[in-house]
Amino acid sequence: MKIDAHQHFWRYTAAEHPWIPQGSALQRDWLPEDLGRIHRPLEFDGSIVVEARQSLAESWWLLGLADADPSVKGVVGWVDLQSDRVEDCLASLAEHPRFVGVRHLAQDEPDARFLVRPTVTRGIGALRQFGLTYDLVIVPSQLPAAIELVQLFPEQAFVLDHIAKPRIREGVIEPWASLIRELARHPNVCCKVSGLVTEADHYNWNVDDFRPYLDVVFEAFSPERLMFGSDWPVCLMAASYEQVEELARVSVCHFRPEQVEGFWGGNCARFYLGVG
Repeated sequence: MKIDAHQHFWRYTAAEHPWIPQGSALQRDWLPEDLGRIHRPLEFDGSIVVEARQSLAESWWLLGLADADPSVKGVVGWVDLQSDRVEDCLASLAEHPRFVGVRHLAQDEPDARFLVRPTVTRGIGALRQFGLTYDLVIVPSQLPAAIELVQLFPEQAFVLDHIAKPRIREGVIEPWASLIRELARHPNVCCKVSGLVTEADHYNWNVDDFRPYLDVVFEAFSPERLMFGSDWPVCLMAASYEQVEELARVSVCHFRPEQVEGFWGGNCARFYLGVG
């Protein structure tokens, strides 16, 4: 099974998607039929759709898309983890079989220690009872807090989005690399090979730009805890879906066949869907 572990859908409005650059190709609706036209020739079986708007209404809207399209294998939505009613909210969403995890845009929080605030850890601590994963979307300065978080909850399944957004454009690798190795020592953490092209020079990147960062991630996590994510359609700011897929394919060509199979879907199916 070939699964894209990280992509987005939305119905675009400027008010609800202020992070989308004015004049960019992202300023339109992006829906399952758009992704299907790309996925079919690349032989993808489906995807995990991840929230693009921190709204409970969007979580339910994405589940509606999953109901209508079997290629949406799972939904990683948003809930207010700091709410006093977080358990009730999680219980309601978790009744849907394709609600598989939760994400909060910690990268946008000015507090580098947001993830270990007591009000946040209380909410994250509630996820496991509902069988839900947690996506870590962070920048390098937040890696120390992420390490503390995964230590607090050794039984909780975490996945690192976009390899923590290292400064690929500037070629900066430390302290990101050392912190990635420390995070990866915790077996309850997986990593998505996603979001790379948008951290590089959008108009002048090449495969060699990513090798130092991928070498760190591949060695730290091992292929068994890695999964492919396109970050489509956000990736379109720097590359086509096909270019992102090719970059990943070239980068894992040295993996053993079973490791390649895991990277392209098996690991994602186990992590999010409990399959395999």
